[in-house]
Amino acid sequence: MPEIVQVIEDRDVRFHSPIAIEGLPDVGLVGTIAGSHIIEQLGLSEVAHLESDEFPPVMVLHDGILKDPVRIYGNENLLVLTSEVPLPITALNPAARAIIKWFKSKNVKLAVSLSGVPVQERVDIQTPSVYGVANNIESREFLKNKGIEVMEEGFIAGIYAVLLKESSRIELPAVALLSQSFLKYPDPGAAASVIQALNKLIGTNVEVKSLLEKGDEIRVKARDLMKQAEGSITDMQKPMEQGIPIMYR
Repeated sequence: MPEIVQVIEDRDVRFHSPIAIEGLPDVGLVGTIAGSHIIEQLGLSEVAHLESDEFPPVMVLHDGILKDPVRIYGNENLLVLTSEVPLPITALNPAARAIIKWFKSKNVKLAVSLSGVPVQERVDIQTPSVYGVANNIESREFLKNKGIEVMEEGFIAGIYAVLLKESSRIELPAVALLSQSFLKYPDPGAAASVIQALNKLIGTNVEVKSLLEKGDEIRVKARDLMKQAEGSITDMQKPMEQGIPIMYR
């Protein structure tokens, strides 16, 4: 019986125990914005994409080329999973299983999810704080040793919860970095904070100045892309709120 969600490789890459970054639509579109910026700044190439009958019937256009909306970019040492459409609830569990299974097959040594944590006072916060969530004791200590404040209590729901759970099941070290964010509005500032935390965590050097400078442009593009994927922003917000990961402290 075929898998509900499949990872289709677009080109052959010899990976060397890479780190995997997961940037999916969520609170403030933090993961999507951060993932896209990392891909652009590091010049990563598409290595695979995800396919499923459970996904929305949407394709995206970039530079006149038709692409699947859920893609994986990378090189020998780094993978970045990104999606330009919200994943439906029915696809969350099978998608997470397919992703983690594929990561395992590529000898991924650490999976890092990038997301947001909604705060009511976000409009008054100039530099959002970032919190870490770990899937085991070793990952928790890794976060602490890198100076990332760890969330000690709370819960996480949606695709990131399943990704962390699946990672634990196969003993793949995994963490989530959550930046203070708007709930429903694209938040490049929160994405910049989570990238800076990622730099500190895994030793990358992704600049965020251009991300902050293009904040308004990115907000509009991200909002319009989601509108196209779902028909309207009003129709989008309901499935997003039901299916995106939200952590409460």
